[in-house]
Amino acid sequence: MAKNSIRILAIDDEPHVMRFLQSNLQLANYTVQAASRGIEGLRLALEASPDLVLLDLGLPDTNGLEVLRQLRRESDVPVIIITARDDEESMVAGLSQGADDYLIKPFSGRALQARIEAVLRRYRVTAPAPLEQAYYQIGPLYVDVSDRRVTLDGKPVSLTPLEFALLGELIRSAGRVRLHSDLLTTVWGPEYRDDVTVLRAAIYRLRHKIELDPSNPKFVRTEAGVGYSFCVTDSALAGPPLSLTEAYRAPRQAQLVPQLNVFGDSRA
Repeated sequence: MAKNSIRILAIDDEPHVMRFLQSNLQLANYTVQAASRGIEGLRLALEASPDLVLLDLGLPDTNGLEVLRQLRRESDVPVIIITARDDEESMVAGLSQGADDYLIKPFSGRALQARIEAVLRRYRVTAPAPLEQAYYQIGPLYVDVSDRRVTLDGKPVSLTPLEFALLGELIRSAGRVRLHSDLLTTVWGPEYRDDVTVLRAAIYRLRHKIELDPSNPKFVRTEAGVGYSFCVTDSALAGPPLSLTEAYRAPRQAQLVPQLNVFGDSRA
């Protein structure tokens, strides 16, 4: 996609910041829309369907996190938070609400463009690398890889492209621990390999979507200080598991969906 066809919405109330954003993005051949208020920015984000949103947290009419919360109810457009708040609590709050990245002011035009390109590159990926099966039934969780469809207890689950890619990586290596740096490099890109905060926030969002009890996860397990694993054990499955081979041989007319039968470490 040519850069001049990529539309970026910048939501920030500081005139000098907006001038900086517009000049740098236009020099990089992006098309820029601007909003100085949160409500106005939310309306533009939903009506104009930009390719990416730059969102300040300290807006005059509403908190930027509230704008993000409302936006995430309707759209999975990539969002990069731009803010002067450099505390970890603000960073985690923004990422946990669904932001894709976080830039602390002041930042350079080069850093801004690098983050935008990295986020857009992730969203261009329509699916994770091929899995062994086209679809999986893991207890109450159903994942259709080809249609990018996920349900939990029969109810649709809306995942962003990044969340779906992360889930795909975890399922692919079910029963094995994936290191923080490995998941970050594979899903986000090599420039994010040490950004554990981004990964933790994405895991938090994923758990709140695919776990029946996010505070007591059965599928995505934390391996403290190391990484995460996708656990498929008797405690995670509802009903007897089918082996991979048996499940694939099961006739479609019997409406049997392949169930993962990979047994791994069940530690929390």
